[in-house]
Amino acid sequence: MNKPAAKPAAKPDPAPQDAATMVALLDAIGADDQHTQRSLAVRLDVALGLANALLKRCVAKGLVKIQNAPARRYAYYLTPKGFAEKSRLVAEYLETSLNFFRRARSQYEEAFAALAARGIRRIAIVGSGELAEIALLSASAAGVTVAAVIAPGRNEALFHGCPVVADLAAALALQAEVVAIADSQQPQATHDRLRRQLPAERIIAPRFLHVAQAARPDSTREEAA
Repeated sequence: MNKPAAKPAAKPDPAPQDAATMVALLDAIGADDQHTQRSLAVRLDVALGLANALLKRCVAKGLVKIQNAPARRYAYYLTPKGFAEKSRLVAEYLETSLNFFRRARSQYEEAFAALAARGIRRIAIVGSGELAEIALLSASAAGVTVAAVIAPGRNEALFHGCPVVADLAAALALQAEVVAIADSQQPQATHDRLRRQLPAERIIAPRFLHVAQAARPDSTREEAA
C-alpha cells in the first residue's frame, strides 16, 4: 500500500517578525482603509515588497480583509481578529521595550555608581540614539557628569544639553575620564576602536551589549589594511 505523500514543509513568512512594524501596519489600516500598498510602504518607511509581504501575511492570518474599490483599487479593513492582534502586539512591544529600558538603565547606573565610588565624575558617551538617552539618565541618577557625547557626523552642537564631539580626542580634551558605549548598532566594533586607544578600565560596556572585552586583532588588521 502506497504511503501518502508527505506534505511540503511550510515556507517561513517572507517578512521579519517585527512587532513594531506590524503594529504600525495594523494601526494605519485601522485608521484609514483608503491605502495602496505603495502608500502603506511610504507610511511604514519600508520597501514596497516588504509592505506587500506583510499585507499578504495579515490576510492569510485573517487579520486584514481586502475589498474591491472603485478605479481598480482595493480597500483594506481590519477584522475583529486584526484588532485583537494589534492590541496583543502593542502590549508585547511595550513590555519588551520597558524590559529593555529597565535592564539597560540598571546596568548603566550600576557601572556609573561604581565609577563615582572610585572618584570618577566625568565621562563621555559614544552614541546619540535612544540607548544614549538611557545612558544620560543613568549618569544623572548616579551623580556622574557627561562631559561629551561622541557622535561622528551629527550636526547638532548639543545632545540633551551635552556637547557633541566627533572623536575620542575631543572628548578627552573636555576632561572625560571614562567612555561608556551606547552604540546599539555596532557595539563590538566601537569597543574595539576605543580599546586601541584606552585601557580596558576606562571603557564601560554594559553586559546587555554582549561585548567581548579583549580588542580583536583581526579588526586591527582590517583597519590597517
